[in-house]
Amino acid sequence: MKSLIRASIVVAGLCTAGITICSAVNVDTSNSGGTIRSGRLWYDTAGHVINAHGGGIMYHEGTYWWYGEHKVYGSQGNRAHVGIHVYSSTDLVTWRDRGIALPVADAPLRQGMSTSEKTPDSDICDGCVMERPKVIFCPKTGKFSMFFHLELKGQGYRAARTGIAVADKPEGPFKFLRSFRPNGQMSRDMTLFVDNDGKAYHIFASEENKTAHVDELTDDFLDYTGKSVRIMIDESTEGIGICRHGGKYWLIGSGCTGWAPNTARLYVADRIIGPYKRLGNPCRGTNPINNTGPELTWGGQSTFLLPIHGTDRVIAMFDIWNPKNHEESRYVWLPVDFSGEMPTISWLDEWKP
Repeated sequence: MKSLIRASIVVAGLCTAGITICSAVNVDTSNSGGTIRSGRLWYDTAGHVINAHGGGIMYHEGTYWWYGEHKVYGSQGNRAHVGIHVYSSTDLVTWRDRGIALPVADAPLRQGMSTSEKTPDSDICDGCVMERPKVIFCPKTGKFSMFFHLELKGQGYRAARTGIAVADKPEGPFKFLRSFRPNGQMSRDMTLFVDNDGKAYHIFASEENKTAHVDELTDDFLDYTGKSVRIMIDESTEGIGICRHGGKYWLIGSGCTGWAPNTARLYVADRIIGPYKRLGNPCRGTNPINNTGPELTWGGQSTFLLPIHGTDRVIAMFDIWNPKNHEESRYVWLPVDFSGEMPTISWLDEWKP
């Protein structure tokens, strides 16, 4: 299903979030020569298409770990039939498939996983929705915490819960612990952030996606202290990514239009808990693959802001969703330019991280 043969098929007529991709044969799809090439299918080191959508990246001991939603082919591919996929890289271009870090309960067992680790009655059973996985390392416990947006099987998007899992190694296997509404509040699109003082935060769209929350985590990064702040009140922002740069907190997000793209928005604050000031659309240029400009975020939606370790550079990560064939959704990774009065993100056909 995810072979090179399949990846090189004609893509005429594919609909990506309401935008038709230009017809093409033998599309140049891979990242190569140490460069990132957005809007194309990307391959792992085994030659398979990378399947890690709506994801986030953790840097740990010299390696980047990319966690994302494993999508399957077809219009129902947003349902979790496999679980959370993980890849590793030392250069942000060459990615090795490390398997399914957190499988759904009814999925085939991860290699090396015992049958006792399957939980038939788990909240993360086959057919639930598992989105926006993020992982952080906890120095106190030496373990890795995964949070993700969870919708229970058969309930559409009504459950609005957070799922939490933990592992001893970045590649997993992660053990699912529980799901609930953090501090009793709805939780959908989300990210995790560890500040310079070591405190960790869960930032998520809440209140029917109208307002975002910043919730402080306990020092084991597996629960909540009860400290919760509402930000971007009544602004309907999802697809949240955040980073710290130049002593300020920068948050990128999108409007709430389902799988369809909309105009990105950038916020800034002096403290992680806000208040956040809305600055406007940071995106510039046109995606030549689907001829879509910044007003529709190149056909994509934000998911994560990734600081490049050992530098002051940041990568903005987006997904170009394909609701007709979720597995063929594409990735857009572009550098953030902090040199001007307002940070900008310009389209580049090819660049080196």
